[in-house]
Amino acid sequence: MKAYFIYIFESSIRPNKHALMKELKYLNKYLYRYKWHLILGLVFVIISNVFQIIPAQMVRHSIDLVVDNIRVYRSFDNSAAQESFFAIFARGILLYAVLILVMALLRGVFLYFVRQTLIVMSRLVEYDLKNDIFEHYQALPLSFYRRNNTGDLMNRISEDVGRVRMYLGPSIMYGIQLITLFLMLIPVMFDISAKLTWYALIPLPLLSLSIFYVNNIIEFRSEQIQKSQSRLSTFVQEAFSGIRVIKSFIRENESVQNFTTESDEYKKQSLKLTRVQALFFPLIMGLIGLSTILTVYAGSVEVINGSLTFGNIAEFIIYVNLLTWPVASLGWTSSLVKRAEASQKRINEFLNVKTDILSEKNLVTEIKGKIEFDKVSFTYPDTGIQALKDISFGIQPGEALAIIGTTGSGKSTISSLISRLYDASSGEVRIDDIPIKQYDLLSLRSQTGVVPQDVFLFSDTLFNNIAFGLRDVDESKVIQAAKDADVYENITSFPQGFNTRVGERGITLSGGQKQRVSIARAVVREPKILILDDALSAVDTKTENTILNSMKKIMEGRTSIIISHRVSSAKLANKIIVLHEGTIVEEGTHESLIEHNGTYRELYEKQMLGDEAEVRG
Repeated sequence: MKAYFIYIFESSIRPNKHALMKELKYLNKYLYRYKWHLILGLVFVIISNVFQIIPAQMVRHSIDLVVDNIRVYRSFDNSAAQESFFAIFARGILLYAVLILVMALLRGVFLYFVRQTLIVMSRLVEYDLKNDIFEHYQALPLSFYRRNNTGDLMNRISEDVGRVRMYLGPSIMYGIQLITLFLMLIPVMFDISAKLTWYALIPLPLLSLSIFYVNNIIEFRSEQIQKSQSRLSTFVQEAFSGIRVIKSFIRENESVQNFTTESDEYKKQSLKLTRVQALFFPLIMGLIGLSTILTVYAGSVEVINGSLTFGNIAEFIIYVNLLTWPVASLGWTSSLVKRAEASQKRINEFLNVKTDILSEKNLVTEIKGKIEFDKVSFTYPDTGIQALKDISFGIQPGEALAIIGTTGSGKSTISSLISRLYDASSGEVRIDDIPIKQYDLLSLRSQTGVVPQDVFLFSDTLFNNIAFGLRDVDESKVIQAAKDADVYENITSFPQGFNTRVGERGITLSGGQKQRVSIARAVVREPKILILDDALSAVDTKTENTILNSMKKIMEGRTSIIISHRVSSAKLANKIIVLHEGTIVEEGTHESLIEHNGTYRELYEKQMLGDEAEVRG
């Protein structure tokens, strides 16, 4: 009998047990971590069940006491003994009432303990799971973020984790309550009357089969909702990030219409799921009502035959009602489990992605700054575009190299390879004559300062944005970095100075100001290798010259790489290489390349003419 009811419960909430466990087994390590919460929760559930089973037996005794003594009480009509008998009789009933009340209070206390263990456990697991997912996200290579959109990443760490928590909390709690209650209550019911128990339990197999069928529909529709939610989150994130473009092109109405379309799709999928879920409670309550009717019918027959008492019928009705909420919650919890399984499947998809940017020897050492590219080729794994083709060059410590080329020539790819955001497809990148793959990633990147073309500033103060890379914040270093990047005067002109908060992605600053803040953030770390990846593209020629003159001092004693499509940025370099479609077409100093009369000179003359036109304009 025990095995039968376990099978009923498991088959109801796990129509595909192996598929479900395949996804949710990832959570087992958290359940083991908080095993004492789980064990104590189980103990408290058992105790709370005891305090709801015993009152039903007291109700049986009290009803039987009334039925058995009512005739005796009436036989003492109009006599002094009747009052004495009533007093004794009433004290007995009152005692049962007090005991039932005490049991109810004790049950409430232990139900509180149940939630303080099992629900708290689910919150602790949710906290750990979110941290683990976020840590895993940050360890993944840049190619992962090129393949996946931000909205989907956010949805999996918020919505999906929230659904998993509902499985770890309410689902486990109500599941334990149902199983323990069945295991404790069914033997008691069979001990009283096997026939009456079978009548009460007849609807349950039908209930399990109904839930089995409906859950298959719930699983499919839950997945559709999750996909729709991801699309909606992505759309909203992009709309808010690109609000300047939307307003500039007067596309607010179209944006609202597109949002409405996505929102309608989410609503449509949600309503489909709601309609299916709406079947649960009417179905369950109807079947529970059927159990009550069958119990009263079968019990009445037994009472007439003299094998049971009225108290037994009342006791059985209470037992059936005790099973009402656990069995009713079976539909809800099974829905939670199915949705958690779908969410955990989505989470596992990203957790199973492993980074291929690993250190071979975890070498931690101070970098001098010598950089070598030896026949390096690189193809972007997500697009298949070959960015570099068998290029070789070298930089000595403290030297400055300018990499000039048009858009798409592979300039930024070199920056990514030096920072080891990607690994070369073939060939070898060496720093200080050591293959870059042997360096510890944190050690390598902590000694490399990169100013990217696509500037990103956090929604924080200007001071904290500049000091972002510092382990120990030094105000004097932050101020000096701002001066070196020629942004100090701009910052001090703001009413709140360095405490000025920038909007999301630096939206309150101009393009040139953002880039100069980004330069200050890179140089404040005093890196051994400094990379300016087209960092001056958003400033005019005059500001560019001012920044470059300021950076002469910054570049002293450290290896510098100036990546740009503007020839004017190369004036600080000891050496210049010109890229075209991923290959080095020219290499030398500014003077030698001008004399060569090739690509560099052509770019130089075109840009000089453009600068002259800009000045005249």
